[in-house]
Amino acid sequence: MFTLPTEMAQPVADFSQDTWWIWLIKAVFIVLFLILSVILALWVERRGLGRMQTRLGPNVTGFMGFGQAFADAIKLMIKEDFWLKGADRVIYFLAPVIAATCAFSIFAVMPFGPQVSMFGIETPLQLTDSSVAMLYVLAIAALGVYGLVLGGWAANSTYPLLGSVRSAAQVISYELGMGISLASVFLIAGTMSTSSLVDSQTSLWHVFIALPAFITYFISMVGEVNRLPFDLPEAEGELVAGHTTEYSSMKFAWFYLSEYINMINVSAVATVVFLGGWRAPWPLSAINDGMFNEGWWPMLWFIAKVWFFMFLMVWIRGTLLRMRYDHFMKLGWKVLIPVALGWLVAVAVIQGIGSFTDIDTQTILVILAAIFLVIFAVLWFVDGKKGDDGSSAPEEQPEFDAFAGGFPVPPMPGQTLPPSPRAKRAPAYSSTAKEAGSDE
Repeated sequence: MFTLPTEMAQPVADFSQDTWWIWLIKAVFIVLFLILSVILALWVERRGLGRMQTRLGPNVTGFMGFGQAFADAIKLMIKEDFWLKGADRVIYFLAPVIAATCAFSIFAVMPFGPQVSMFGIETPLQLTDSSVAMLYVLAIAALGVYGLVLGGWAANSTYPLLGSVRSAAQVISYELGMGISLASVFLIAGTMSTSSLVDSQTSLWHVFIALPAFITYFISMVGEVNRLPFDLPEAEGELVAGHTTEYSSMKFAWFYLSEYINMINVSAVATVVFLGGWRAPWPLSAINDGMFNEGWWPMLWFIAKVWFFMFLMVWIRGTLLRMRYDHFMKLGWKVLIPVALGWLVAVAVIQGIGSFTDIDTQTILVILAAIFLVIFAVLWFVDGKKGDDGSSAPEEQPEFDAFAGGFPVPPMPGQTLPPSPRAKRAPAYSSTAKEAGSDE
């Protein structure tokens, strides 16, 4: 008789031999790894964007301009640290600390590699793990947004407040799609432990059997870290710099650091959940009975996969323009969430059928993934075409008054701004100028 599992699958990583100084070494390594990765990310991004935009980028300070990132970090630290007169000083100070602390905390459960010998002690290349480690990652990621929201509110300024409101709406919209897409993978793997997720991808990576979940997660993760084309909370042309507008020196640096560490965090989650974690890619994994999946080699594959996603985000920044806010919300609520939800239901049904029968669930999931890709494309293009050619009958809209509520607001879809009073002055000015010219 089939019985439902009564408890979550336990992690496969064995921490039984770990001592306090092993934990300390791992914790210090994680902090150094993240800080050095941010410095490297700044250099890669600037050089990469320079190449994509046919310019040089930083190339003066140090080897190939690498010293520029250190110079910028020192400049931030020695800048004047000002305090706003009308700000809530406690929350104003705590907001960047919350953002940075949450960003640093996520890597505690990320597996860099398998069991290795460290000073004679057998220990996994991972600080810790739990049967609900991925739930911890999602919770900390959601908590980190409080730093942005509180920072924008505490500054007592208009642009930061608008940026924080956008940030809250963005997180709510895209965390749903991200969480649902990850839940489908947890259902396939039967675990939320990060080490067990890597172990479940020994024969086949989840990206192949859960492709719709991977695409949904990838789009959502770019939105989660406020990167182009989803950098609406900090849109320079509209909000100056959003929630960071009124911050300077180290308080701004904490926000800046947390943004880049969050890029590394979402890349690491994508690596662990979809790309086999620290496991070597085929055909390297098949060489000499999997020698590249043992010892310290796996750390190299893990870091390489994380940087693959980091470079994709730099590439996207150099390629795409910022989305309009209503288009951004439409993508989240009308495309990503329905596709992720449909995929989750399909996976649940197939896993349920597989529990009672001997069918090959992996093959069915691959076929189903192809069908969902078609649905994804249809939802994306049909919805965009409907918005472009206006095939849906437009309703009669009353004349738009931008100051109806007492303060200026932008027009919603279907509304148009009234003609500017300056438009009437321009022809009058040109006719006057012509008359003056003819008199001369």
